[in-house]
Amino acid sequence: MELERIKDILQNTLSEKRFYHSICVMEMCEKLALHYGVNVDEAKYVGLAHDIAKELPSDEKIKYAKENNISINTVEISMPSLLHAKIGADICKKQFGFTDTMCKAVSLHTTGGENMDMLSKILFVSDAIGIDRNYPDSEYTRNLAFTNLDECILFILNFIIKDCIEKNKPIHTDTILARNYLLMNK
Repeated sequence: MELERIKDILQNTLSEKRFYHSICVMEMCEKLALHYGVNVDEAKYVGLAHDIAKELPSDEKIKYAKENNISINTVEISMPSLLHAKIGADICKKQFGFTDTMCKAVSLHTTGGENMDMLSKILFVSDAIGIDRNYPDSEYTRNLAFTNLDECILFILNFIIKDCIEKNKPIHTDTILARNYLLMNK
C-alpha cells in the first residue's frame, strides 16, 4: 500500500473540494492516532481513502452494493449517500489491500457503530473535525476529541440525530446503536 498512489487515484477521481476534505481528515487522523497511541499509518490511510465512493451517483451506489453483495437496509435505500462508506470499505479492501480493521473504520465513518475500535473512532471523529469543517461547535468538538474521544463521538452522534429529526429524515440504525453503546458503557 502506498499513500502517494492512493492520493493520485483520489485526486483524479474526486472533486477538488472532496479531495481537500480527504487530506484534512487524513491529517486529523494522524494527530488523533499519535495522541491515542494508534497505528499512525493505518489512520492516515483510512483518513485519506474514507470518501473514495462519496461522489458516485446514487444509482451507481445501489448497483455497486448489489453487485458486490454489500447488505443494504431500508434507510440506505432511501438515502443512498450513506452507502458510500460501505462501498468505500469494499473498494479499499480490493484496490489497496486494507485490513479488516481498516475496512471497518471506513465502513462506519458516517453512521458510527456499536462497540467501535479505536481506529473506527478516530476516523469517525476526524471526518467531523477536520480543519475544513467550520460549523458553530467545530472548535469545541476539536478540543473535546483530544480530551475524551467517547464524549466527542457522543456529541457528534447527538448532532447527527438532532439534524435528522429537524430535517425529518430517517436515522440510521448504526447511529442509534453507537449512541446507546456509548451511553451504556460509560
